[in-house]
Amino acid sequence: MLMHSETLEWEKKLKRLFDEIDDYLETTYGDRYPLHPSRAKRGTTSNKEHDGLFNVGATFSIGLGSEFGPGYVIEIRLVTLSHIPDDLREEIEEKVVEQINIKLPQFFPDKNLKVVRDGTLYKIYGDLSLGSV
Repeated sequence: MLMHSETLEWEKKLKRLFDEIDDYLETTYGDRYPLHPSRAKRGTTSNKEHDGLFNVGATFSIGLGSEFGPGYVIEIRLVTLSHIPDDLREEIEEKVVEQINIKLPQFFPDKNLKVVRDGTLYKIYGDLSLGSV
């Protein structure tokens, strides 16, 4: 599937935003749990999605069944076989939301974007128009 160039630019900015958050999480929490045996050590691949303890990103959702409509559903994965306590997962989620709220205006200064809890997930929603990306 081909993407429009503005869509590609939007997705690249979002990827850079999440790469910065990945770095923050790796620095803050990355040494607390062993990596999954098939997972590469932090910084050893060309894509942060494929190494280290964390994989943070977002997937576009058209928003069916959501009171907030379309947006990007935030995904936070810890790639380990160890059990992660619920309170630590919640703390990490809160830190991710905090970082996204700080970084959204930096990466998308002309957009009115917000992070909300949408059911059991977090979502970035608001002005998703592609102009001025």
